Amino acid sequence: MISEAVDFHFLLLENYKKLKISENQLAIILMMDHLISYGDTFVTADLLSLKMSLDIKEIDRLLADLLTRGLIEYTTANGKTITSLNPLKERLYREFQISVSKENEVRNNKTISDQLTNIYENFQQELGRSLSPTEVSTIREWVAMGYTDEIIINALKEAISQGKKSIKSVDKILLTWAKREELEAEGKTSIKDDWTNNLEETIRIAKTPWLDEDDED
Repeated sequence: MISEAVDFHFLLLENYKKLKISENQLAIILMMDHLISYGDTFVTADLLSLKMSLDIKEIDRLLADLLTRGLIEYTTANGKTITSLNPLKERLYREFQISVSKENEVRNNKTISDQLTNIYENFQQELGRSLSPTEVSTIREWVAMGYTDEIIINALKEAISQGKKSIKSVDKILLTWAKREELEAEGKTSIKDDWTNNLEETIRIAKTPWLDEDDED
């Protein structure tokens, strides 16, 4: 099973930003998982406050948000209340499956393969160095989400013109363009300020002309 092959903590750290989980909520989830693994089946704000530096009222508020969004749950078994992270784990495993599916699609598509080669060559030429595995992965994610090589390379050149030579800078430029396209199309933006560093979530929301119609959320 995929849940046995892929580490929950790895998937959580890779995807918490995309799921709009704050760093404080991330710490709470990790602590909850730790406590559950040691036999504390009912994890409350009081119990978490004994282990964490966060104020109990803040912990309670963040727990309520996670519960409302269906990322954690409290169930009853044999008359006892049990804390469960299963909803979050299922969501993360589903995100992983979608990611693998898109990666395979990119890998098996010759047109996309040619685009990737073009992008890699341009990045290496402009940056004057080889790309790291993380940078290659980020570029593949852009292409999997529907960005063309022309758009990505133009964003790279824009970043270079601003004196910025990093994947993160290109990522921000692509996001800015996505927001601009939505404004032009609808006259307003539905992208919240606290999502501004999350490209993948933005691409799912923004109605950009280069997003493939067959892409799934």
